[in-house]
Amino acid sequence: MLAAVAYDVFRLPFVIAAADHTGPAWLRLPLYKVFPQFGAMILGQSFSPSQPETAYPMLTHVVGWAYHFSNGITFGVMYLAIIGDPRKRSWVHAITLAVGLELAMLVTPYTSFFGINATTRFVVATLTAHLIFGVALGLYAKRKSVFARPALA
Repeated sequence: MLAAVAYDVFRLPFVIAAADHTGPAWLRLPLYKVFPQFGAMILGQSFSPSQPETAYPMLTHVVGWAYHFSNGITFGVMYLAIIGDPRKRSWVHAITLAVGLELAMLVTPYTSFFGINATTRFVVATLTAHLIFGVALGLYAKRKSVFARPALA
């Protein structure tokens, strides 16, 4: 969850700049636009990739964000399942997982399905966000590892 929050905090300036039409043009990216679309899919609601975020009911946003954070948690669990004891493995493996996930999404129909214009700016921003996710995940897992700690008496 912590890694997903770090990921979204990094993306927040892009989202605010896009929503408020402020700051330099290169900063304006609607990187949260898919969350209500996730919620609509889960709730069985129809949606269009061009539908503005404000057209979705609050429940759709909440469900979409819950899905987003559940993905972040699941990727953290997957990372630990893959590497085992994080104290014995490099935290850089988390970066490899996170960036690999983004690269995999970029070669699928994900961007076209959700109406995302996969510009160079978008790719750089999302790859950097995934890099941050990986750093946060790897370092946190290494620091908080409970593997092989002595049992309490």
